[in-house]
Amino acid sequence: MKSQTQGRHKMLGAIGLAVMMAGAWAQGSYPNHPVKLIVPWPAGGSVDMATRVVAEQLAVSLGQPVVVDNRPGAAGNIGAAAAAKAAPDGYTLLVATTPMIINRSLSGSPTVDLSREFAPIGQLVSLNYVMVVNPAVASSVKDLVAKAKAQPGRYSYASSGPGTQLHLIGESFKRQAGVDIVHAPYKGAPPALADVVGGHVQLMFPGLPVAEPLLRSGQLKALAVVSKHRLPQLPDVPTLAEAGVPGIDTTEWYGLVAPAGTPPQIIARLSQALTSAVGKPAVRERLTSQGFEPVGSTPQAFAGLIEAEQKVWPLAVRRAGLKPE
Repeated sequence: MKSQTQGRHKMLGAIGLAVMMAGAWAQGSYPNHPVKLIVPWPAGGSVDMATRVVAEQLAVSLGQPVVVDNRPGAAGNIGAAAAAKAAPDGYTLLVATTPMIINRSLSGSPTVDLSREFAPIGQLVSLNYVMVVNPAVASSVKDLVAKAKAQPGRYSYASSGPGTQLHLIGESFKRQAGVDIVHAPYKGAPPALADVVGGHVQLMFPGLPVAEPLLRSGQLKALAVVSKHRLPQLPDVPTLAEAGVPGIDTTEWYGLVAPAGTPPQIIARLSQALTSAVGKPAVRERLTSQGFEPVGSTPQAFAGLIEAEQKVWPLAVRRAGLKPE
């Protein structure tokens, strides 16, 4: 009987060791098939643009294809919910963005919680905003503010929809500049920009990647950048603070996260691949030329950014007088 018991213990021990070795082998060989990046925004938009640039080099760093899967809708929550339900094995990742945090303050229904439902991998890029007008509207921020104060309610600013960063920046500008301008919400940045170009709306605060071609062609004029420092792409354009309207210096970020419970070894492997990809000079050059600021941060730094942003944006929503729907 004793020998039988010892035999069973040895067998169970061997099985346990085999399972542990198999798990270690599986993590050590990660990845051994394609990795999917869920982008919860439409193809062709700024999030998609930046992701595809990084994904090309990420595939090289990982030694496996990296597939971009666009799943837009509900301010990013459709794609985020799908990623949150994926197996925590490192093969389905999410490109998280700032609007996901803003949306939690505006939605009356439950939305994805980046801190609880995902593990941070690292920040891809920052996106800077620029204040633009039709060239016939104003020559400077000072000129625009003077005209708006002389005709309260006459000027309007476009946004890509209620509760978006463009909306919140516009409300901050109203408050800081002391002007009465009207919010004109659109279903996305392209139609909003088209109406600014056409002179139907006077100003807008779009992301630089989508505004840059129109600035280059002369269809729009940049009055200021919405950041703490001037941008290398627009060295002659002042910050809003330099132009006389301080207190508005926001950016948007995009970053990679994995479903909660993803093994630390896989997170570390993905983080190393991400920093390697974003650190390549060719990748940085492409991102910068499209209006992005390459970052490639660590999981710890990205977690700190998400935590800080979860305090900033609810306050901005309250200051704008927006309420959950």
